Amino acid sequence: MTTTWLGPEGREADLAAMRDEELDVLVVGGGIVGAGIALDAASRGLSTGLIEARDFASGTSSRSSKLIHGGLRYLEQFDFELVQEALHERGLLLTTIAPHLVRPVPFLFPFAHHWERFYIGAGVTLYDTLALTSRNNRGLPSHRHLTRSGALRVFPALKRDALAGAVQYWDCQVDDARFVSTVLRTAAGLGARIASRVQAVGFLREGEHVVGARAADLEKGEEISIRARQVVNAAGVWTDEIQEMVGGRGQIHVRASKGVHLVVPRDRIQASSGMILRTEKSVLFVIPWGRHWIIGTTDTAWDLDKENPAASRTDIDYVLDHVNQVLRTPLSRDDVEGVYAGLRPLLSGESEETSKLSREHVVAHPVPGLVLIAGGKYTTYRVMAKDAVDAVAHGLGGGIPKSVTDRLPLVGASGYSALVNQRHRLARETGLHVSRISHLLRRYGTCARDLLDLVREDPDLGRSLAGADDYLRAEIVYAVRAEGARHLEDVLYRRTRISFETWDRGIAAAEEAAELMAPLLGWDKGQAEREVEYYRKGIEAERAAQEQDTDQEADAIQHGAPEIVPEAGILRP
Repeated sequence: MTTTWLGPEGREADLAAMRDEELDVLVVGGGIVGAGIALDAASRGLSTGLIEARDFASGTSSRSSKLIHGGLRYLEQFDFELVQEALHERGLLLTTIAPHLVRPVPFLFPFAHHWERFYIGAGVTLYDTLALTSRNNRGLPSHRHLTRSGALRVFPALKRDALAGAVQYWDCQVDDARFVSTVLRTAAGLGARIASRVQAVGFLREGEHVVGARAADLEKGEEISIRARQVVNAAGVWTDEIQEMVGGRGQIHVRASKGVHLVVPRDRIQASSGMILRTEKSVLFVIPWGRHWIIGTTDTAWDLDKENPAASRTDIDYVLDHVNQVLRTPLSRDDVEGVYAGLRPLLSGESEETSKLSREHVVAHPVPGLVLIAGGKYTTYRVMAKDAVDAVAHGLGGGIPKSVTDRLPLVGASGYSALVNQRHRLARETGLHVSRISHLLRRYGTCARDLLDLVREDPDLGRSLAGADDYLRAEIVYAVRAEGARHLEDVLYRRTRISFETWDRGIAAAEEAAELMAPLLGWDKGQAEREVEYYRKGIEAERAAQEQDTDQEADAIQHGAPEIVPEAGILRP
């Protein structure tokens, strides 16, 4: 195994190797699906490269509901196969692949009328039964029925007259962006070449065959050619545009659906469980998230800026209005610490409502040498990756080993439970409070040892980051040295979640974080100051957009915020 650290030096070496060698497979897109494809391909012995135009997980894969789940609501659409597949993957993630990152969380499903108990109970019973078809899911408790009084003991924040009873069931959650970086690090350990801020600007062609990609290194402003026997495009909401560049729409048509989430302090809602509510369009989750709650999501069609979708006042009010229908003490906009918006890539059918579009995925081979994959759910990323690499194997003429990712633990998983049992000893050895050790273990698994080594080498890194007490200074350094962060926004938005977990959305932490990053990335004082200024302008644009009533008004403001690394432009033939 090679190093799993995605540091600045590794990026340069990987880009040089991609420029100089022909790969078996080049993956375009560094979200969860692209990361999963890179891992699957590398674990089958294929020489693999991955490029991402922005930061890893900068799109949909860092802006989800943070859930690993079967999709309870899809049972109403009779999509039993999708739910069963997702529940199987949930079990694998919880027990084998990422027990250090995926953890169980209970959800209360309240109902207002007694007759709903049978309907909801039957659905949740089927949900648990489908989960039991996979032996990996047996670690989660079964659902239980609660009276009104029992439900209020679990969720005292509910209005008494808003429910007649409830069913409590279990699902799982994950830090979505952290999970992507961990998948990528695991792929790197198996030899995959990985680089962010490298944008595909065209395809290399030999007749009808795609034989690689032209790519722009956005950090240096240089163009390189990367040759590959197969190219896999995991572009999510950009799938249609890319298909057009290689000769037509083909088999896949993707529509973007915007989902907006609000973050509020934990003390605003008194409860010991998450909650799921039915809405007129979909469902609304109230999800425990450390010292916070995540509340969402919306589900509306989006055809504006795909890079950085904006949340409007209307979106925020929609979420607040729906959750306040059942809360004894209503939430107001003053309670909202953070807001984030993401786009789901949905496979378009005949329905005009995005909430009814398919979450199943499709793999297509529109021209020789190019594989496209789109659709799906975060939870089923591994299945999507397997199917994409199976298509690659077919394009390579066969003879490629089968996927092994269903039994391949991610970096940080092996030995995790034993290290958790040693947390008190680690606290004594390092001088950190045991709660800090637990925090690191939940975020990094056994890789927490790497951060503790940093603290031993420089005790000053064991201090909290100014303006973001939940995070250590060592985590900022580690984000650059091991996790591929190249800019301040990469750290505050994705390697940590400071951008939505603090009232000022990370402004107070920005300067110190930039100072820690500067020597690792070769920034002079001017560049460090620019990083802070660009981050501040981005937050200001987000806040201003969230005061607008329409998507168009919000997008116009947020789209105007400058990018610290401008893109080279859309894919061109």
